[in-house]
Amino acid sequence: MKLYLINGSPNGRKVLSVVRHLGLTPELIWLDIFAGDTQTEEYLKLNPNGLSPTLADNEVVLWESNAINTYLCETTTNQSLLPVHAAGKAEVLKWLCWELAHFNKALGVIAFQAVAKPSFGLGETNQAIVDFYTEEFNRYGPVLEKHLEDREFIVGDDWTLADYALGHVEMFQAAMPIEWERFPNIVRFYDRIRGNTHWASTQAAPDSIGRKPAD
Repeated sequence: MKLYLINGSPNGRKVLSVVRHLGLTPELIWLDIFAGDTQTEEYLKLNPNGLSPTLADNEVVLWESNAINTYLCETTTNQSLLPVHAAGKAEVLKWLCWELAHFNKALGVIAFQAVAKPSFGLGETNQAIVDFYTEEFNRYGPVLEKHLEDREFIVGDDWTLADYALGHVEMFQAAMPIEWERFPNIVRFYDRIRGNTHWASTQAAPDSIGRKPAD
């Protein structure tokens, strides 16, 4: 099993955290985005989007972090990140879909425009886009804020794929122009993610983000 990653990528950290939570040991292949590793002919055969992460498990080749994490759980015995009974599994999948469609869609765009662009010299921030997706977050953020009023985890009483999915942009939280005081339960949730040893172990040094990590 091979896992292709970009060092410091939130989606890559999401998958690598789950790999470590499950105790798996795939071969890690680090891609240097500044060297064009995601755009080579060889890599585009695996992931035509030219993005990461990508999982190659013999004939199974997957991109999209939530799909990869679901597959890892489905092929691992005695795991608890994805419930095996239908209702619990559907509840986790519901939050994975919501994360992609609404919550982290908004935060991901804000983080790219307001944080990544100025940090990595990718051009000027488009304030109109930031404003639009801030309004989107202000619409959907209260859904998670309310959900977390009386619970520590997204589904049930322990970590699931939903926690790793919804928490994976925490690294940009403080730098994003969001009125976080309106969302104390989400802030508390991000603090808990930071304290998760599997997630914390995937943190990259600022000067190594996007580059191959030192051995």
